[in-house]
Amino acid sequence: MYRYNEFDKAFVASRAAQFRDQIERWQQGSLSEDAFRPLRLQNGWYVQRHAPMLRVAVPYGELSSAQLRVLARVAREYDEPEAEVYRSALDAQRKLGTRRLPTHHAHFTTRTNVQFNWIPLSKAADVMDLLATVDMHGIQTSGNCIRNISCDERAGVAPDEIADPRPFAEIMRQWTTLHPEFAFLPRKFKIAITGATEDRAATGWHDVGLRLVRDEQGELGFRVTVGGGMGRTPMIGTLMREFLPWRHIMNYIEAVVRVYNQYGRRDNKYKARIKILVKAEGQRFVDEVEEEFRQIVDIDGGPHTIEQAEFERVRRCFIEPPKLDTARVVDTHAPAMLEAAATSTPQLQRWL
Repeated sequence: MYRYNEFDKAFVASRAAQFRDQIERWQQGSLSEDAFRPLRLQNGWYVQRHAPMLRVAVPYGELSSAQLRVLARVAREYDEPEAEVYRSALDAQRKLGTRRLPTHHAHFTTRTNVQFNWIPLSKAADVMDLLATVDMHGIQTSGNCIRNISCDERAGVAPDEIADPRPFAEIMRQWTTLHPEFAFLPRKFKIAITGATEDRAATGWHDVGLRLVRDEQGELGFRVTVGGGMGRTPMIGTLMREFLPWRHIMNYIEAVVRVYNQYGRRDNKYKARIKILVKAEGQRFVDEVEEEFRQIVDIDGGPHTIEQAEFERVRRCFIEPPKLDTARVVDTHAPAMLEAAATSTPQLQRWL
């Protein structure tokens, strides 16, 4: 998994402290509800009918045991509404035939997040401080911004992997975090990356879907789709590029987001997603993105081109998993790989 360095740790801690200050000013009345809403959303806090919901990022689906224990502690100690809210919610549940509330629970989501549904906002700052102690946060897991970037759940160990997508996802995460141009988009914006031949990351269902591929010369790049989505208007993303050199992926995403920022609708949240814009504009959208990309690269000099040294810096932050003895593996199917590994690992055998 990705190892946070001292800068990463300090950044997460300072973001938690900033959120505590925002909550206190909101509680005191010096920060209005309208001003506070986007701030809490971009820290992962929704306000639902009976209680807030917290969404915590789990980048690339990887958790350490220390992080999992803290998530369990959050569920055990904080995931319970205040008494008056609890009674109101319980009355509503009883009308539906349910006798209890699913408190002290966490939910793992399809986009590698963890959600808690009953934490009072009065305890939100304490929860964020606790999460920060194990390098966890809710930064940009919600709000009209570029959300937590997700990968294939087997990223880094998949037998059918062309290249590990996690370093690219991490570079983009660092780039998009608190980026002012991406902070107030017309609507939420989700990116998924896979490096495997099988699209387990469901890239076609994302605002931007990226699949690592190789061209005829063996060079690594991305197949890029834009405008996918589920929800009330499900769509498969439109193919933008069959092959984009990997070094230019951030320049290209910047072009996509700039066009979306300029032409995306802000008058109707049900028509504000980029998938609606792509469907409405068709080839014109593709042309606008390509022209914006040309200007970024040719005129601005491609300021977000990924240098090899930067890629290596981030790649080294990922802890490599132990390699399996492939001679003992009957085939590449995951159960067989696990059984082979378990023959020499009693703890894994017990888990299986």
